[in-house]
Order: sequence, then C-alpha cells, then structure tokens
Amino acid sequence: MKKNNSGIHNIATNRKARHLYEFLDTVEAGIALVGPEVKSLREGKVSFKDSFVFFRNREAWLCGLYIAPYGNAGYAQPDTERDRKLLLHASEIRNLAARVEQKGLTLVPWKMYFKNGKVKVEIALGKGKKLYDQREDLKRRAEDRDTAREMGRY
Repeated sequence: MKKNNSGIHNIATNRKARHLYEFLDTVEAGIALVGPEVKSLREGKVSFKDSFVFFRNREAWLCGLYIAPYGNAGYAQPDTERDRKLLLHASEIRNLAARVEQKGLTLVPWKMYFKNGKVKVEIALGKGKKLYDQREDLKRRAEDRDTAREMGRY
C-alpha cells in the first residue's frame, strides 16, 4: 500500500482497464463494505478481474470485484464476489446511467484507495478499444521506452 502526502493510500489499480478501454471520464465513489472486507483491503488482497458497474433500481452496483477473505475474521465470512453498492449522489447516478446507454460505453473500476480512512473506488467511463488500437498503444509505449533509454545514455 503506497502512501501519499494528501492522506490517500493506494490499495490497487486495474492496469488492464487502461489496455482494454479508452477513458473518457472518471468519478470517485464510496463503496459499502463490511468489516472483514476492509481489513482484507488494508492487506491489499483485491482483484479487479472481470469487474464492472451496473445500475439497478436507480442505484449503482459494483459486480465481480474479488476481495479475499480476511484470515482472522472468524466464522462469518462475507461472499468474496458479492455485488457491492456504490455510494454516489442521485444526480451522478442519473448522469452516468444516461451516458452508459450510449453505444459502446461502460463503467469499469479503475483504482481503489483509502481517503481519510474511507475506502473509495475511482470508476472510469470507457469506450472499448479495438484490437488494432491496443496494438498501436503497445507499439507506441515500446518506442517511447526505447527513446528514453537512448536519451539516458547521452
């Protein structure tokens, strides 16, 4: 867990999301958790694989986020991949739901961190990249890395 000077402690980042989606906008949201889940997050035991945000009954829900069971929690372990409610204002939910209705847009969790003792999730509104766009990004990053390496030699 990395510590920032601004009171933000990074838990995890969904690095694959940047590869698969082009981010158009990001929103910070709280998340409803139970005690053992928070303890497990403090240990950094979380996986974003196949997680996404959906809307049900004018509420935003995070689906597919895996939080490992906390070892010292006792017998009452919450489900590791249960749907978790995102804490957003009603106007934010309406705005995001309207934008997701557009063709090809989706909401994916991008970062998870502690901010002033509370767990926050940064969700990104993204448009799926085509395979050739993903390859172009990889090629461009490799060229940038090679250029930086060459510049470092002189």
